[in-house]
Amino acid sequence: MNPIRLTLFFVGLSVVLGLILWLINSLYRLYLQVSFTAPFLANILILLLIALIGLILWTFVRYFDLFKFNKTSRRRVSRPVSTGNIPQLPTEKTEAAAVNIQVVQQQVAKIQDKVAQKVLLKRSQEIQANFERQELQVAVFGTGSAGKTSLVNALIGQMVGNVEATMGTTKIGKRFRLKLKGVQKQILITDTPGILEMGEGGIQRDELARQLATEADLLMFVVDDDLRQSEYEPLCELAEIGKRSLLVFNKIDLYTEADQDIIMERLRSKIHHLIAEQDVIAACASPQPFSLENGEIIEPEPEVMPLMKRLAEVLRSEGDNLLADNLLLQSQRLSEEAQRIIENQRRKQANQVIERYQWIGAGVIAVTPLPVVDMLATAAVNAQMVMEIGQVYGCEIDGDRGKELAVSLGKTLVSLGVVKGAVEILAKVLQTNIATYLVGKAIQGVTAAYLTRIAGKSFVEYFSQDQDWGDGGITEVVQQQFQLSKKDEFVKDFVGDAILKVVNPFKDVWQIEFEEDPEQSELEWSTPRRRPRDEW
Repeated sequence: MNPIRLTLFFVGLSVVLGLILWLINSLYRLYLQVSFTAPFLANILILLLIALIGLILWTFVRYFDLFKFNKTSRRRVSRPVSTGNIPQLPTEKTEAAAVNIQVVQQQVAKIQDKVAQKVLLKRSQEIQANFERQELQVAVFGTGSAGKTSLVNALIGQMVGNVEATMGTTKIGKRFRLKLKGVQKQILITDTPGILEMGEGGIQRDELARQLATEADLLMFVVDDDLRQSEYEPLCELAEIGKRSLLVFNKIDLYTEADQDIIMERLRSKIHHLIAEQDVIAACASPQPFSLENGEIIEPEPEVMPLMKRLAEVLRSEGDNLLADNLLLQSQRLSEEAQRIIENQRRKQANQVIERYQWIGAGVIAVTPLPVVDMLATAAVNAQMVMEIGQVYGCEIDGDRGKELAVSLGKTLVSLGVVKGAVEILAKVLQTNIATYLVGKAIQGVTAAYLTRIAGKSFVEYFSQDQDWGDGGITEVVQQQFQLSKKDEFVKDFVGDAILKVVNPFKDVWQIEFEEDPEQSELEWSTPRRRPRDEW
C-alpha cells in the first residue's frame, strides 16, 4: 500500500471509530429514555445500532480491499481440476481452426475444378483426423549430409522398449511412433528427405521435405557446421509461418571443443531472433570410432541425451499449444489455398466475360461508327458487362448501378488521357498491319475493344476487393491496367486478334463505303464530333 493510501487508511479508521463511539453513545441515551415507556421500541433501536455499525465497517473494508491479499494468495495456490486423459487444447485456437475448416468446406463447394475440389476436401478431412488422433508430429529437417537419419536412429536407440514398429519406409523416409516420459500424447517422428540436392529428383525431394516440415508441430533442423545461406533461408521461411524449431548441431565429434564453442556461438547469434538460445543443442548421433595405443578400436556411444531432454521438455510443456497452433495454421493455409483457387477461377470467368464484350462492342462500333468519346458510354464501358462481372464475384449489381459504374469509369478514361493514348497506340500498329484506307475505319472498333478490356480489367480489381477501388481510388486502378495494356507484346497480340475478329469481317463493308465517297469517309473518321461532358 502506497503512503497516501496508508494515510487515508488511518484517517478513515479514526473517523469510523469516532462515528461508531458517537453513535453508540447517542443510541444508548435514547435507549435509556425509551426503555421505560416502550421496551420493544428500545430493542429495535439496538438492532438498528448493530446494523449501522456493520454497514460502516463493510463500507470501510470494501473501499480499502482489505481481503484482496488473501484472495490472491488462495488463487495462486489453486490447482486445476483434473480431467483425466482428455486433452485440453487452447479453446480460442481450436475454435478458430474449426471455423476455418467450415469456411474451407464452403469454399470447396464453389470450386468448379473437380480434381482441386477433391484434393482440398481430402486435406480438410486429414486435418480433422490429425486433430482427433492428438499425435504430436516432429519432423527432422535438413540437408542429406547433416546426419538426419543417424540422429533419428540414435534417438530411437535410446528409447528401446518405447518405440513401436516402423510405420513404413516410403519416399518420405521412415516414421516412428515414440513415447516420452511425461508426455501423454503419442509422438510421430519423421525423417524427411534431404533438402538442397541437385537434379530434378532433388527438387522434388526438397519440395516434399518442406511440405512435411510445414505440416509438423515441431521441427528439428539439423546442421553439421555453421549455417549456410542456403540453410538459413528455409529456416527463416518456416519460422515466419510460425513453426517452432529446435536447431541441432550434429557431428560435434569432428570438431575440437574450442571449435564447437565457436560454432555454437555463431549459430545462436545468427538465429537468436528465430530460435531461443536453449533450443540450439549440440549432438553426436554417429560418433567416429577411434583406436587406442594398444590397437583396440573404441566405438563411442551417441551423445543425444541433451537433445532428448530438451525435446521431452518442449513437448511436455508446450505440446497442447504446438498442436493447437499447427491445427490453426494448417486450416488457415488450406483456406487461403481454396481462396486462391476460387480467385483464379473467378478471374478466368471474368476474362471470358471481358473477351466476349470487347469484341461485341468492337462490332457495334464497326457497323455504326461513333466519335471516340461517345463510344465510352455505349461499348467500351458496358453496363451489362459490369453486371456480369459482378455476378462472377457474387455481387448482385442492378442496371442503374451498372450504368453508374460504367459512366464513372468512362469519364476516368477520358480525364486520364487513356482514350487518346489508346488511339495513338493502336493507330500506329494498325498502319503497319492493314491497308491505309482501312485504318480510319478500323481504329474505332479496335479502340472500343481495347478500352472495353481496360474497363473490364479495372472492374475485376474492383469486385475482387469487395467493391472497393482501394487506397488509390479508381484513378490508380485504371492507370495500372492501362500501363499493363501498353506493353508491346500485348498490343501486338491484341491487334492480331482484332484484325481477325473486327477488321476482316467488316472489310467488304468498309470497302464499299470508301469507294462511294472516299473524301467524305476520310473526313468523317479523321475529325470525330465531340459532345459536351455534361451530356454523358
